Amino acid sequence: MRITNATIDAVNGLTSRWAREAPAGTVFSAAGVWPLLGFLADGATGAARAELAAAVGFPADEAAYRAREFMAALHAIRGLDSAVGLWNDRKLAVREEWAAGLPDGTRGELTGDPATDHATLDAWAARRTGGLIERMPVALSEETVLVLASALALRTQWLRPFEEYPLLPETGPWQERTLLGLRRSSTLLDRIGVADTPEGCVTELKVLGTHGIDVHLLLGEERMSPGQVLGAGMDILARTRSVVPGPQLPYGDVGPGLHVAKERCERPQPPTLHVTTVAYELTADHDLLERHGLFGLTTAKDPSRGHFPGIGDRPPLAVASARQSAMAKFGALGFRAAAVTAFGVAAAGMPDLRYVTTTVDATFDRPFGFLALHRTSRLVLAAGWVTDPEPFPEDVEAHA
Repeated sequence: MRITNATIDAVNGLTSRWAREAPAGTVFSAAGVWPLLGFLADGATGAARAELAAAVGFPADEAAYRAREFMAALHAIRGLDSAVGLWNDRKLAVREEWAAGLPDGTRGELTGDPATDHATLDAWAARRTGGLIERMPVALSEETVLVLASALALRTQWLRPFEEYPLLPETGPWQERTLLGLRRSSTLLDRIGVADTPEGCVTELKVLGTHGIDVHLLLGEERMSPGQVLGAGMDILARTRSVVPGPQLPYGDVGPGLHVAKERCERPQPPTLHVTTVAYELTADHDLLERHGLFGLTTAKDPSRGHFPGIGDRPPLAVASARQSAMAKFGALGFRAAAVTAFGVAAAGMPDLRYVTTTVDATFDRPFGFLALHRTSRLVLAAGWVTDPEPFPEDVEAHA
């Protein structure tokens, strides 16, 4: 099943709104929240129904269908595992008409004992993410009668791996550190580009992976906030912000971390893109109720009355907890060790430097953003902002 353009726009729209509020050093997935909002909208009434529908981007009476369609389409994306789970206490009689709108095989039971139920939910989260997330991010109490959850786990290998080396940034907030640097070179200049936004310029690097899942690295001007840089990245993805691609860039310092130069050479050579970045690993926990307006939960979180008669009205229902745990890890994909010894040998006489080539150097050696997306549909699956990259291992350095 294919994800419709309207659904992609709706999910990426939520990603974009969340990204513009993103703090530094975080990772999040609107694709994990969006279908749950759709299922809740289907069972809501009154103001809660209208607010949830607005957050989903579709009328409430088609929100569950869109969410179910979305989850079914995710199963077709190679390298991505996804699931929805529903658990309810026996005190709650879930309306079968509403539960029928959920994907098949989602049902489970709550015992009413928080410790027992958390163990069950944690096991589900770990199993569905391959151990990447080990705990279900939900606050359980004796009053909890229903848990609705989603899980996404994606894995990709770079089509061309990076080389690991110790990176010592000369400027910026990382200049006092020895980082696990990643570098590689390519003749494909179209992987890099620069966008001019009202807040400043943003350099975008596309790192292509297997299964059609890519990661776009985003480096903005130093004065720009994480939200401005990630927002610009979403605008680039939506094609509402134009990008000057690598082959069309002028010479000089043409964007954040980006320099284009003309070099003399002895024989014809294609243009070259040299990429330098850092390995990083991020984890984050989000309380969605802290941004209740963004997710359409303002009315739904009011415990003074029920808002979901379509799910079950005995007892009346309100959202008491809404959280997300997320992680992301970017590296060279495997440890590689090598030794190269070189002697510079000069021929007698000056070389004939009659040819000219172009080199592009892209350096991500200060905080930057990233978007992980499905290449064909352009659906963003995860996004984040890197502030604390991986250090270069001392044991590797000692034996390099």
